[in-house]
Amino acid sequence: MNRIIWPKLRRDLVAILRGLKPEEASAVVEALLEAGFEAIEVPLNSPEPFRSIELARRLAPESVLIGAGTVLTVEDVDRLHEAGGNLLVSPNVEPAVIARAGQHGMATMPGVFSPTEALAAVAAGASALKFFPASVLGPAGIKAVMAVLPKDVPVGAVGGVSEGDFAAYAAAGVRTFGLGSSLYRPGASAGEVAEKARAAVAAYDAVFGG
Repeated sequence: MNRIIWPKLRRDLVAILRGLKPEEASAVVEALLEAGFEAIEVPLNSPEPFRSIELARRLAPESVLIGAGTVLTVEDVDRLHEAGGNLLVSPNVEPAVIARAGQHGMATMPGVFSPTEALAAVAAGASALKFFPASVLGPAGIKAVMAVLPKDVPVGAVGGVSEGDFAAYAAAGVRTFGLGSSLYRPGASAGEVAEKARAAVAAYDAVFGG
């Protein structure tokens, strides 16, 4: 098992750009980077996702995580590596996918919901855990599961989470968030994304310190 440690980011905010088109990618990614985001994922059920990931990787500094979400197969991991991605997010715990990502040096954040899934992801070498849908578990539910998890594995809340929820999750010990529809919806302009990104960063800094 080759576990890649989740990097220390100034802000543990992952932008989820589901539905992003390659022709929109550069402007949207630039807006996110300027706002202070250091982790960006393009789910693989978006149009030409690997093309968007390539464009994002060219724009972003090496320290920024750029990658894919909804990664389900080892073949997709290899394609992500070819596109320059260093972040893998999945909706499930698939040890072979996590292992291949580790071989490529990628940070991984598989999706979990229960203690069984969370511990299986840790055993498979996950860098961090994505509790999804977080809005169903809520801060109290995630906190309860965290009691049995290793303290060195970051826990992220994803799904139905916006900047208005940061304080409640912070009280439960969560400081990593994936922002999807509260940040980007298909067809949104770079200006709209920039405004929402700045609001998210300001809210994060207000809770965790900028």
